[in-house]
Amino acid sequence: MDEDAMGESTDPETIQWRRDGSTSRTVRLLWSLGVGTFFAAITIIVFWRLYDLARQADAGAVVVGVFAALVATILAFAVASDTTGRLEALARRFPVDTQSERGLERAMDAALGMVAMLAVIGSLMAIGRVVSQQDLLGGVGAGPFTGAAALSLPLALVALVCASFLRSVGALDREEGVLYLYDPDQAIDLDVIVDVSTRRVGDAAILKLEYAQPDGQYVAGPRRIVVPPAVARELESLLERRASA
Repeated sequence: MDEDAMGESTDPETIQWRRDGSTSRTVRLLWSLGVGTFFAAITIIVFWRLYDLARQADAGAVVVGVFAALVATILAFAVASDTTGRLEALARRFPVDTQSERGLERAMDAALGMVAMLAVIGSLMAIGRVVSQQDLLGGVGAGPFTGAAALSLPLALVALVCASFLRSVGALDREEGVLYLYDPDQAIDLDVIVDVSTRRVGDAAILKLEYAQPDGQYVAGPRRIVVPPAVARELESLLERRASA
């Protein structure tokens, strides 16, 4: 379930909301898996290259041990009771800016996404290798498994696009009848909206806005936005009251 940050501002007629990686688990998960997939692909390439070189010197076990220790360290930080505090303590040993707690959390999210996708991609490649060596699928070989592993990269792009689309920060001024969107900054006068349709996706509401065209002129503004369901209901209620007034 998502936990959108919502609340009244200093003005009781204004509802504010924020949907991003710090308040929405959906956005956070999509971003983590999207970024983690690319890190996982890079890690697999680096690991395989180092392992191939080390194996020639009978030191392949060392490379495996180092990567296993790295994964174990990431998981240990993830399950720690004070993950952020431990990350800050670790970051102070390196030339890393530790002022941003959110930055450390995003780094951990990316690391966890990388570990998850390492397990997925690595498993597919390992299964494909076994199938190919033992000829379990006849002439098909490892193709379906390596193809599925390669498909994770475009899917990661889709996940990042979805995470970006589902992000939303704004405010609804009920007194002035204006919908404010931030990042990028936009102000939408409710008087120019003639219809709105809502589609629920989990704990998010995707609004499709239809604008009036006074004198046939095009009205600029987003045609689809993502808001918490409570904001969507309030917006629909405001538009109905303004239409009947």
